Amino acid sequence: MAHLSGKERSQYVQTMFDRIAGRYNLMNRVMTFGQDMAWRRFVIQQAQLTPGGSLLDLAAGTGDIAFEAKRTVPSAQVVAADFSVGMMRVGQALPEGGRVAWSAADALELPFASSSFDAVVSGYLVRNVIDIPRTLAEQMRVLKPGGRIVILDTTPPRRNLLRPFILLHLNVIIPLLGRLIGGPAAADAYTYLPESTQAFKTPEELAALMQQAGYQNVTFRTFMFGTMAVHRGEKPHR
Repeated sequence: MAHLSGKERSQYVQTMFDRIAGRYNLMNRVMTFGQDMAWRRFVIQQAQLTPGGSLLDLAAGTGDIAFEAKRTVPSAQVVAADFSVGMMRVGQALPEGGRVAWSAADALELPFASSSFDAVVSGYLVRNVIDIPRTLAEQMRVLKPGGRIVILDTTPPRRNLLRPFILLHLNVIIPLLGRLIGGPAAADAYTYLPESTQAFKTPEELAALMQQAGYQNVTFRTFMFGTMAVHRGEKPHR
């Protein structure tokens, strides 16, 4: 999968997520030792959603972050958007699936009007897009002035004493778990995950790209021995 680029890679990722949708939530819990839900709660905290506010959960998958937003601020208007119809169908069938609006969406060309949302959040989106500056620009466009962008994604393992153990988890444990839990159809998906993580931007590089896109007050916090990061920025008021 590492050799794919452009629309070929985009099509591969879309098909991959459709294929693993049924076991996606379970794999996330197992791979992160259950910590992924705490990271999603932190994402919503960083979004600073207020009663009656609007939030777009981009690359929503099965809706975990969108559901957390509704639990935190029940009066919020929440849209869960993804380009994987299979993932959204799983999310819609969940008990909370009817509490949010769902939309098919390409992160590089969002089907929403400019200045529509108080916050745009994403979980594991940016690592998978073929044009990071473009998706950052699209999220800027649909944000209201002063709106917040919050990004949860993996980060490449740093060169320190923990690196060999993290690489073991990425390159051996995760593909093994993928085959055991997801079956043969998920095997390549959980090989793609470590590959894309190791090829992704460092937290500092992603923060720099956000600043170049025009976001202000850009910050990030890392989790799980530096293997996950949550970035936050704001659209200028003018």
